[in-house]
Amino acid sequence: MPVISEEVQRFEQPNLQVAMDAYLEQAGHSAELIGLAAENKRNWGLGLSDFVSRGTSPYSLRLAEGPVDWVNFHLDGDRVLPVVQFGLYLVRVNGAPLIAFVSGPNENMGPRGGRARIEVMAPEKAVAQAFLKDVTALMRERNVYRGKIVSLEPQQFGFGPQTIITFHRLPKVTRDDVILPSGVLDRIDRHAIAFSEHAGQLIASGRPVKRGLLLYGSPGTGKTLTIMYLAGRMQGRTVLLTTGRGLGMITAVTQMARILAPSTVVVEDVDLIAQERGMPGVQTQPLLFELLNEMDGLRDDLDILFVLTTNRPDILEPALAARPGRVDLAIPLPLPDADARRRLFALYARGLDFKVTDLDKFIVRTEGASPAYIKELLRKAAVFGAIEADGASKAVRVTDKHVDQAMDELTEGGRLAERIAGFTRPGDEGPPPGPMGPSGYPTTVVRRFS
Repeated sequence: MPVISEEVQRFEQPNLQVAMDAYLEQAGHSAELIGLAAENKRNWGLGLSDFVSRGTSPYSLRLAEGPVDWVNFHLDGDRVLPVVQFGLYLVRVNGAPLIAFVSGPNENMGPRGGRARIEVMAPEKAVAQAFLKDVTALMRERNVYRGKIVSLEPQQFGFGPQTIITFHRLPKVTRDDVILPSGVLDRIDRHAIAFSEHAGQLIASGRPVKRGLLLYGSPGTGKTLTIMYLAGRMQGRTVLLTTGRGLGMITAVTQMARILAPSTVVVEDVDLIAQERGMPGVQTQPLLFELLNEMDGLRDDLDILFVLTTNRPDILEPALAARPGRVDLAIPLPLPDADARRRLFALYARGLDFKVTDLDKFIVRTEGASPAYIKELLRKAAVFGAIEADGASKAVRVTDKHVDQAMDELTEGGRLAERIAGFTRPGDEGPPPGPMGPSGYPTTVVRRFS
C-alpha cells in the first residue's frame, strides 16, 4: 500500500492537531489513537514505512504499542493545546480503513528535521490524497493564529516547539487616547479601516485593497500608539508584528499574512531594513528587496495592510514611499502643539487628583516635548505626590510643585536625558544614519503586551 506524507512548519503543529480533531468529529469518521514504543524513536526519524516493513534480522526495529507522545503548545490567553508528537491514528472513513502517523520535529536531524510530518497509508492512493487534502483545508479554515496578534522570530537555540511564534495582547486604545493634529487620524482611519469595511465593493469594482501606510516622526510622537489603536478598531483581523530579530522573517510573515487575510503587517523602524542603497558605510540590505518584492507580489484583491514606522524617513528607499502598491499613504506625526499638549496633560492626568493651578506654565515649558515625554512627566509627578502623601489618601494628588519636581528630574541628565525621554529643542541634531543609530520608538512597547 502506498504511503503519502506531508510536512508542515513547526508552528503549524497546533493547526494540524485542530484539523485532525475536526476531521474525526465529522459524521462517518472515527479513529483509535495509539502510541508506539521503540528504542531511540525520536532520534531515528522513523516513518510509517519503517513500522509496516519490519524484517526479521537482529538489527530490525523493535516495535511495541506504548503511550502516545504529546507536547503542549501555549496559544493566546491561557489556552494550552496538547499536540500529538508521536502517535498512530487507526482511521475509518465511512468504514474504509487508513492509517495516519503524526510525528513532531526531530531534534537531532538538523534544520531538515525542524518540521512536523503526517504520513498516510491507505489501500488506494486516491484515498490517502483525499484525506490529506481535507486535513490541509481544515488547517487553513481553523488556523489558531487567525484573528490574533502574533510575532514571528527565528529560533535561537535547539529545535524545541513554540520558539517561533508569540501571541500578544494589546492594551485597549480608544480614539480619544490618540492625540494628533486635526484630520490626521481621519486620514489614517480612511486608509486603514474604511478600505476594509468596503473591501467587497472595491474588489468587485476592480480596485486593489492591498495597501501600505507609513507613519513617520520623532520618537514618542505616537506611531506605536496609533498601531495599537488600529489593531483595536479592526477586530477579527490577524496582526503580525515585525520587530527586532523578526525583521529577518519578512518573507515568512508576508506568507502568513496572505494565508490569514484580512491581515495587518506591522514593520517597525523600517529604516533599519530599507535604507538608501549606496549610503556611505552601509552595505546593501537584502531584507529591503525581500520587503519590496513581498509587497509587490501579493494579489491586489487581498485585504492586507502594511503599516511601517520610522524616525528617519530621509534615509528610506525612495521606491518604498513613492510607488503605489508599496506605500501609498505617508503620514507625518509631528510634535504636539500647545493645544495638543493641553489635551495630553488632561489625558495622562486621568486617575489622579490633579490640582495643578498654573497649567499654562507647563504648556509653555513643554514646547518641543513628545506625548511620551508628557506621559512620563506626569508619571514622575505622581510618584512625588505619592511620596509626599505617604498613604494619607487613596487618590494620588498632583500639584504644581510635583510637576516642577518631575521636570527638574527629567532635565538633570542634560540634553541626552531629555532627548531619550522625548523632548526635542531647537538646534537638536537628528540621530546618525545607519543601523547603529537610535531605532526610535522602542519596539518593546509593541512586544510586551500581557
